[in-house]
Amino acid sequence: MKYEAVIGLEIHVQLNSKTKMFCDCPNCPGDDPNKNTCPICLWLPGAIPRFSEEVLEKATITALALNCEIQPVNAFDQKVYYYPDLPKGFQLSQFHKPLAKNGWVEIFDEEGCPKKIGIHQVHMEEDVAKLMHETEGRTPISLVDFNRAGTPLTEIVSKPDIRTPFEAMEYIKALRAQIRYAGSAECSMEQGTMRVDANVSIRPEGSEELNTKVEIKNMNSIHNVGDAIAYEIERQAKCLDTGEPIILHTRLWDPEKKVTLPMRGKFEGPCIPDPSVPPITISEEWLNKMRTRLPEMPVRKAARFTDQYGLNHDEASLMSSERELSEYFETVTKLAIPPRTAVHWISTQLMPLMKDNNQTFPNLTITPERLASLIGMLERDEINAKSAREVLTKLFSTDSTPEAIVNEFGFRQVSDTDALVSLIDSVLAKNPQAVSDLKAGTQKAMGFLIGQAMQASKGKANPKLIREILLKKFE
Repeated sequence: MKYEAVIGLEIHVQLNSKTKMFCDCPNCPGDDPNKNTCPICLWLPGAIPRFSEEVLEKATITALALNCEIQPVNAFDQKVYYYPDLPKGFQLSQFHKPLAKNGWVEIFDEEGCPKKIGIHQVHMEEDVAKLMHETEGRTPISLVDFNRAGTPLTEIVSKPDIRTPFEAMEYIKALRAQIRYAGSAECSMEQGTMRVDANVSIRPEGSEELNTKVEIKNMNSIHNVGDAIAYEIERQAKCLDTGEPIILHTRLWDPEKKVTLPMRGKFEGPCIPDPSVPPITISEEWLNKMRTRLPEMPVRKAARFTDQYGLNHDEASLMSSERELSEYFETVTKLAIPPRTAVHWISTQLMPLMKDNNQTFPNLTITPERLASLIGMLERDEINAKSAREVLTKLFSTDSTPEAIVNEFGFRQVSDTDALVSLIDSVLAKNPQAVSDLKAGTQKAMGFLIGQAMQASKGKANPKLIREILLKKFE
């Protein structure tokens, strides 16, 4: 029997506010354990939470970036359960009255067709503490780091609109891009500021029934999400084919073995209204103020890049995928660099070198002005492409201008016609067979002779002029 997957994702995003959700402790992931704590985030007796307005702003902008409807009144509930990372016995979350509902994100499926993935709701909740397990050299123990306790989260719950692992990965990418554009969160799965849980069920192809779902946790990369969902679909299909029932439970993804493993039964504790945090009323005036803080979002920017700069779909999508990248690209084009030339140099030359040098666009040492200066020298035939790539590599380790590097290392291109004619005559004299082949119409010989001329000039000759001179000699 053929089956269809029904997939929903629950994504927790840590907001980048200066403080935690209900106290003034710094919201600083990565600090020493238990450095950023107070009676409120430790939930000592008598501590009264004070809700942060900045957190509300960040959460609202996140929801707006995901095309959600902001609810005029939202409120916190006590999500009751006990675990060592939550000593007060409940978590403050929004169950009955969430911040926002009915959003969507647009993706492109495997066939390249646009598809909207619905968002059921976006709600705020506090994060829990972090358990740290030590097993080496002593009796196994578990320690608790409360730095994370009380940090502000938004949980984004999708509708069950996703059908394939590919769509799930594209949804995460699109959602991450939207939120990063809004500037409200970093959304790094590697650093734990974005965490994804997947709910997966299957049904006979063509059916509209919603069957028992299984939750998957412990996926710390987008590819892990795709792999885990693909495995779980296959596992559930085997269960149904052999008559084994699918039970509602939670599973862990093992990235080394590439399998999901049983973790625990699915438990949903009661959610009761919290009396310590008053309901939040959002006025239309305040909401309009938040809307003005939203930048031009990726889908709209990609469309503009296509119309304004003549980029194709793939180029426009890449250049608009990150806010800092899009701003970098537009700055380069404003410095008189042809848009598609800018795309080529940013995507094929700059970005691989950024990865090698562990740099991102927010901390990139090569400014748009320096890159534009280098491309400009290439466009004016002052240097050739090979030399330009070498200069770009050196720009990562110096504050010098491209012009200074070209002069210091002798990268300036030889475009003197008389000098090149003499050089080519020497090359032709040393390669009579290639000359005969070229006269006989073998075009590969032209490339060979250009390569020999470039080698003889130590890479400094102007390859365009070399080709022109050779063509005239063999007209």
